[in-house]
Amino acid sequence: KFSPIFPFYCLSYNQTISLLVLSKKNNSLSLFFFFVKMPEPVPNFSNSVKLKYVKLGYQYLVNNFLTFLIVPIIAALIIQVLKLGPEEILSIWNSLHFDLLQILCSSFLTIFIATVYFMSKPRSIYLVDYSCYKAPVTCRVPFSTFMEHSRLILKDNPKSVEFQMRILERSGLGEETCLPPAIHYIPPTPTMETARNEAEVVIFSAIDDLMQKTGLKPKDIDILIVNCSLFSPTPSLSAMVVNKYKLRSNIKSYNLSGMGCSAGLISIDLARDLLQVVPNSCALVVSTEIITPNYYQGSERAMLLPNCLFRMGGAAILLSNKRKDSRRAKYRLMHVVRTHKGADDKAFKCVFQQEDPQGKVGINLSKDLMVIAGEALKSNITTIGPLVLPASEQLLFLFTLIGRKIFNPKWKAYIPDFKQAFEHFCIHAGGRAVIDELQKNLQLSAEHVEASRMTLHKFGNTSSSSLWYEMSYIEAKGRMKKGDRIWQIAFGSGFKCNSAVWKCNRTIKTPTDGPWDDCIDRYPVFIPEIVKL
Repeated sequence: KFSPIFPFYCLSYNQTISLLVLSKKNNSLSLFFFFVKMPEPVPNFSNSVKLKYVKLGYQYLVNNFLTFLIVPIIAALIIQVLKLGPEEILSIWNSLHFDLLQILCSSFLTIFIATVYFMSKPRSIYLVDYSCYKAPVTCRVPFSTFMEHSRLILKDNPKSVEFQMRILERSGLGEETCLPPAIHYIPPTPTMETARNEAEVVIFSAIDDLMQKTGLKPKDIDILIVNCSLFSPTPSLSAMVVNKYKLRSNIKSYNLSGMGCSAGLISIDLARDLLQVVPNSCALVVSTEIITPNYYQGSERAMLLPNCLFRMGGAAILLSNKRKDSRRAKYRLMHVVRTHKGADDKAFKCVFQQEDPQGKVGINLSKDLMVIAGEALKSNITTIGPLVLPASEQLLFLFTLIGRKIFNPKWKAYIPDFKQAFEHFCIHAGGRAVIDELQKNLQLSAEHVEASRMTLHKFGNTSSSSLWYEMSYIEAKGRMKKGDRIWQIAFGSGFKCNSAVWKCNRTIKTPTDGPWDDCIDRYPVFIPEIVKL
């Protein structure tokens, strides 16, 4: 009877719609007020059921499938045995006929199988303790100091200075990173003597601290491995350590060079292999990078990038296969997985030491670095996944792979949830882009990459030793509990992606010393996308 109605005001409360409308009839306006009771809505299943609990139930069911299968069978057998009377049990026992020869053969076979099993079983490798070098405050390089030196050194090339400033603004580094004394001079004085001085200070300080922590004596060291990628003097750095601490003449010493930022885990892998064949032994691993002789003083942008990121640092790690060390050790080594992409020319040259047109030596970082790192990581994950992922994640990955191959290639690839396999992640602090990319690809939370970001902020890229600064950060925060699993991921020239998996052997008390002892209370800190200089 009315002309079209125009809503004027609407209010909804407790499933009741209160509607105030305005209508027009015969050129007159009328105001109406309606109460409309709405029907009860049908509950939305996706909102009413928390899907994360469904996923947790699936994971629990699949990961404990054998338990759920075996326990009922054992329970049924026990019930059946309990139903039998004493006479029935005795008659069954008497019906069994044992022959002496059969008993002897069975016993011999059992002992033989047990002996072969324990003889072929790999020895457990324990990480007793480790120590990280902490540079003095006199070596600190605030942004203002770094940029002032760059302007003075590159006064004829203002574009290179501006490029370094832009890199530094977005690097994720803080104001407390350190460079060796020789780099503080204007111009820098990268001589062989100053490089050796840096190596002695960093390496000896880390080893001294480790010996004080563990009570290690020089005569107790059976294996020595030192890795430093870009500084390889003669005699070697490992010989320098032997000379300083007067190590035994029959020590097995190794010096690894040219293997990039992932050389620390390569050293761990080498130590593991040696400890498998040398019983009742200790291995000392030293990981560092000497900055002094490798500070680029040219103007090529691709070669200036390492100047903005790399800082001084080092770590000493004590590994053992002795049973008596199993109680005091912090961690047990579970897996080491190494991936090498050197067969590909682009991967081989993406981190390349070379001379610029002026004849100045530096490290050239390719623009394809992140793409190549992603491919290396993918290969590494493919290998390490079956070793560490629970059955629930492996099944989901397998079903998705089969679905993409058979039904629809456009199906989104399933990325395994590595948070089900690890409690802590130590991603090589090579730069902000590296951490961002791994956090995105592995679907990690901000807390999972906190140790990597804070290490980059506090110490910069310390190359192969950065993983140990990250491990120390987690311990300093009191987060390392017994049974926790740690995944260390490192990238290096060549191109390599290496992983190590550790299991915490005991709950670790918050240390009172270490590289974070005077600053852990103010971390984590907020790191802006760009720090305006």
